[in-house]
Amino acid sequence: MSENFMVDPPLVSVDLPGIGGKIKVEPEDFEVEEIAAYEPCGSGDFLYLWLEKRDLGAEFFARQVAKRLGISPGEIGTAGLKDRRAVTRQWVSVPAAAEPNLNQLDGDGIRVLRVSRHTNKLRPGHLHGNRFRILVRDVDAAKDVDLNAIIERLKQHGLPNFYGAQRFGRAGETLHLGLALLRGETPERKVRNPFLKKLALSAAQSALFNHYLGQRLTDGLLRTVLPGDVMAKVPFGGMFIAEDLPREQARFEARDIVSAGPIVGRKTFPAAGVAAEREAATLAACGLSASQFAGFGKLMQGTRRHNLVYVDELAWEKVAEGVRLAFTLPAGSYATVLLREIMKNPFDDEGGVCE
Repeated sequence: MSENFMVDPPLVSVDLPGIGGKIKVEPEDFEVEEIAAYEPCGSGDFLYLWLEKRDLGAEFFARQVAKRLGISPGEIGTAGLKDRRAVTRQWVSVPAAAEPNLNQLDGDGIRVLRVSRHTNKLRPGHLHGNRFRILVRDVDAAKDVDLNAIIERLKQHGLPNFYGAQRFGRAGETLHLGLALLRGETPERKVRNPFLKKLALSAAQSALFNHYLGQRLTDGLLRTVLPGDVMAKVPFGGMFIAEDLPREQARFEARDIVSAGPIVGRKTFPAAGVAAEREAATLAACGLSASQFAGFGKLMQGTRRHNLVYVDELAWEKVAEGVRLAFTLPAGSYATVLLREIMKNPFDDEGGVCE
């Protein structure tokens, strides 16, 4: 299977025409608000800052916060990365010693909305999800599109939990680097930066998951529990192997559990039976084997990712500029994956629309 299948996976609503249009024409067209895993308790050695950023990349934003507060970038704590071409709101933690410099923080794309305290530094993953409010401009009025049909399909079947194209770098270069490292090939450029190496290997893991899930969707098995599938409790909980298929299928339909695909690594919870055979076939189709993941230590621990997420809160309205969408996604899920279903447009590596 080609790498295009990894970065441009199939759609669950492929038979329903999309609305076309453009996103992120203005930063205000794409609003994201973090859903924290917990609220700051009000006391402790860390300031928790509820910040709004406008049209700033995540890394540049963190560096700016550090610079303005007179601290090192390593002292900045965030729960997740947020889109650049957007208006986003999120918690950021900094040492309490930075409090005298808070008056330096406002301005040039950053606003302080709330200040509190807590006992620990924010870490990646300390969030439940994100709320999105997105304007799609210049929708194709000439098309006879039943947007309600797409939305009902997504609500009933769930959204395939693919990684978005921005995960793989510009023109897929980060993915290509990661696959070369896994295959033992000499990459086009030497990888001296540990962060880049980790990013590239993570992109390869994400693409393999997309390949696995795309094949499952194409085969009509997105909502079928297979013998040996790894199942996970919803929304959070432990994993187990599916053995009593009628029982687990009923629990799946009741949304108590969901199948979980492989983020391949040394400690990935192993599937069994038919499910394990399909996962091995994914690696083989990409010229890889499980043994090639063992030599990267902590960089490739491995885990499992829910194969689909539910979007019951998905809503839309017509506005003068086009169509405005509102929805919530769990942490790690991509708004651009949902937008592909609705717009039927390709997206570039930054989550924008390809012209």
